[in-house]
Amino acid sequence: MRGPVVVVGDTLLDRDVEGVVNRLCPDSPVPVLDETSAVDRPGGAGLAAVFAAAQGADVVLVTALADDAGGARLSALLAAAGVRVYPLALAGATPEKIRLRARGRVLLRHDRGGPSGEPGQPSDEVLRVLAGASAVLVSDYGRGVARQPALRAALAATRAPVVWDPHPRGPAAVPGVHLATPNESEVRELVPTLPGASRIATASQGAQGLRRRWRAGAVAVTLGGDGALLCHAGSTPLVVPTSGSAEGDTCGAGDRFAAAASLALAQGALVSEAVQAAVAEASTFVAGGGVATALPPPADVVSVRGPRRPGVGAERVGVAAVAALLSEVRGAGGTVVATGGCFDLLHAGHLATLQAARQLGDCLIVCVNSDASVAGLKGPQRPVLPEGDRARLLAALSCVDAVLVFDEPTPEAVLSWVRPDVWVKGGDYASGVGDASTLPEAEVLRRWGGNTVVVPYLDGRSTSDLIARAAAGPALDTDSKPPPPVGIAVPVTTTGERTR
Repeated sequence: MRGPVVVVGDTLLDRDVEGVVNRLCPDSPVPVLDETSAVDRPGGAGLAAVFAAAQGADVVLVTALADDAGGARLSALLAAAGVRVYPLALAGATPEKIRLRARGRVLLRHDRGGPSGEPGQPSDEVLRVLAGASAVLVSDYGRGVARQPALRAALAATRAPVVWDPHPRGPAAVPGVHLATPNESEVRELVPTLPGASRIATASQGAQGLRRRWRAGAVAVTLGGDGALLCHAGSTPLVVPTSGSAEGDTCGAGDRFAAAASLALAQGALVSEAVQAAVAEASTFVAGGGVATALPPPADVVSVRGPRRPGVGAERVGVAAVAALLSEVRGAGGTVVATGGCFDLLHAGHLATLQAARQLGDCLIVCVNSDASVAGLKGPQRPVLPEGDRARLLAALSCVDAVLVFDEPTPEAVLSWVRPDVWVKGGDYASGVGDASTLPEAEVLRRWGGNTVVVPYLDGRSTSDLIARAAAGPALDTDSKPPPPVGIAVPVTTTGERTR
């Protein structure tokens, strides 16, 4: 494949709550579900992206993420699945779908998140990755991403095969898509068909009508446990049956079908071959237990969080604090600045970097490695101070507006959610460590047009040196000579338009 497989669409947060029912509610004749476990996973376009990544593909997801706890959770889950997220801003709340289940059966689905918000503009980097894709899957869940004008123009212009998985509340596919993949009910809603016709005739009429309306190369109508029906221009429909029993939980089967077809087209398959591969994948998926068993359960740790015990600065630590800050600053048209690190044994070098970073915008968010993350980076003897103490010390500084603790080795998942306008790192120009373009975060910031900058740090200030000095004996006098002056940071490289 010459480029990544790009998935474009609306991502939801899905949660399966498993439990047992042994009694009815005393005040209403409804079953009482005693929860035994709960699993979160990306839904919608996010689920299709996870399916593609699980097959070993290089996957980019272009989706809208909200500034709330659901958006933070989605960023963590997608990063853990190996999906590179190119986020758009999303007004409003993260859409959530919660399934209450007992003995493998769904008792009730609870949706929340309210009306769909307006997705933000894609960055130049999003448009570039679409132009260089090996295949594009538009996974439309009717919440606005597929309507975004700049994205639609890029989708119409790409040379990659485009698979369009439609939604009745969504827009028409862009002209010229290689394959559209509606299910039976979606075809009936999108295209009027003759009453009284057989199932195959109805699917065929709907597929041909949709193909002509959208000027699509082909339309494959999924038929549940009976496979799919594929219609090309002027050809007899091809019915692709399942190879065996496909009974079971069908949640996610359409996403599995569309993802498999997209991967096959990316590898050079014919449309008919791609549909046959997709039917086989979706059938195996359903027969194997569906989404509840097809994906490995995510890690129990939460990617970003606040202190375990409230204390000084606790109101400025965690997802809720950051979400409120982002809403306030972005609502006023301000600039969001972020930085990150372990911050083990806070010292004057840290303070100088933080003060310089705060001058670059209207708020400063500090992303702090958790205890487990620090131990993985620095060794089992670190950190010296636990994450709760480190977060509270940072939050107490006047130059810091909010703090997030994250578990991963890098802040990629946190950055995909926060989407700072400026990411700041301390650098040593004298030793040549001052090129922001070499930072791993620079590639992440480019996804939404953010800037990466380096600020000078105070010479001779190092947490590792402080620990070594403390272990060796009395501390050396580090104030025997004045530190070099530290001024306002100068951007070394920019990947967007906003600089101060």
